[in-house]
Amino acid sequence: MSPEPLSIVQVAPFRRGVENPVNEFVERVSAELEWRGHEVLRAATGERVKGLLKSNPADVVHVHDPFAPSVASAALRHSYSLNVATFHAPQERVLSTQVARPLVEIFFGRIDARTVTSRETGELLESYFPGSYELVEPGAEGDWSRVTDELEAVYRRLLARRHDPAGDPELRERISSRPLIEVDLHMHTDHSGDCATPVDVLLQTARDRGLGAIAITDHNEVSGALEARRIATEMDDIKVIVAEEVKTAEQGEVIGLFLEEKIPKGLTMAETIAAIREQGGLVYVPHPFDRFHSVPDYEHLLDIVEEIDILEVFNPRVALTAFNEEAVRFARKYRIVPGAGSDSHVAQGLGSVRTRIHDFEGPAEFLEAMRDADITRKHKNLVYVQALKLLQTTGRPKAPKRRVPDAKPVRGGKPRKRRSASKS
Repeated sequence: MSPEPLSIVQVAPFRRGVENPVNEFVERVSAELEWRGHEVLRAATGERVKGLLKSNPADVVHVHDPFAPSVASAALRHSYSLNVATFHAPQERVLSTQVARPLVEIFFGRIDARTVTSRETGELLESYFPGSYELVEPGAEGDWSRVTDELEAVYRRLLARRHDPAGDPELRERISSRPLIEVDLHMHTDHSGDCATPVDVLLQTARDRGLGAIAITDHNEVSGALEARRIATEMDDIKVIVAEEVKTAEQGEVIGLFLEEKIPKGLTMAETIAAIREQGGLVYVPHPFDRFHSVPDYEHLLDIVEEIDILEVFNPRVALTAFNEEAVRFARKYRIVPGAGSDSHVAQGLGSVRTRIHDFEGPAEFLEAMRDADITRKHKNLVYVQALKLLQTTGRPKAPKRRVPDAKPVRGGKPRKRRSASKS
């Protein structure tokens, strides 16, 4: 019997009772897993997999030949669990799915580990859908224990990558008596090349809209955030998290929170994360699945999943709702602390997304406060705020010299007086 029994859903692309190698593989492995003490649910063609997954949250959803359309691809569509895929001998299916390739690639992007039952299948899949495919050959008579050992190792390797949701309970208990404040974790000033909002206008707007803290995340620059923090110390009712949205060499953007010095753009993702850690900062991944932004590929996200402190699960500037939904899915399966921000490039968008947390001092308290956060959002017309951004930035000199003529704070809330955080 294995320690720590797992809940596993096995999804086969054929009806129950049909005799073929795939169904035999699924049945043999499932029976062995059950004998070891795991809870195994089976789904097959003709069954309602959406309801099954919703009513039975699993540690792992294991799909077999998940080509669309099939019950296996439907399982990937509805799964919020860690997903393992096994490909058997899909030569014809690979060729037939090229017409639906964009849809297939979306579902394949939700697979956390890929296995194949033969080297030939692995080579074929690699040529059509590049990725890492681990060989798990079917067992000879009486050898299904070895096959199950290999698959169970895959499951446990994935589970070991999930974050510990407990965090630091003692620290979280200590800040739980602090007042609640609202924060916006993603915004820009005219120190970003694509924004024209002066620092003082941003701060006054944030105060007027009742925000207790903001993270200023200018592109490849911290000068605006440092200026804002200096001004905010004189205001005494709003705090500024110095941050930077850094463009990596080839793996998209990542935000460092609680920085003191600028991190140069163009480093690898690993080097950028190391630079954030050197300053004692937190790693925040913005708009992770928005293909209209510079974002890491799914494989790159998997490479750094242990290093992500906060994953942005809602960004109102994301054009397609599905991109935010993918972020929610990823954060949930790996138990990553979710975050959100307005990604405001104009003052009118500030505070359209708010995260309510207990007041904090420093990155450790902030991260614990985020574990109990409530994310709320207010409707802002995306076309409207994007048009404002274009009007304010087109044809103007590059930041930080850019200025909007007669810029003024944007009203829309009442000033608030933030109570001092308890140091206990």
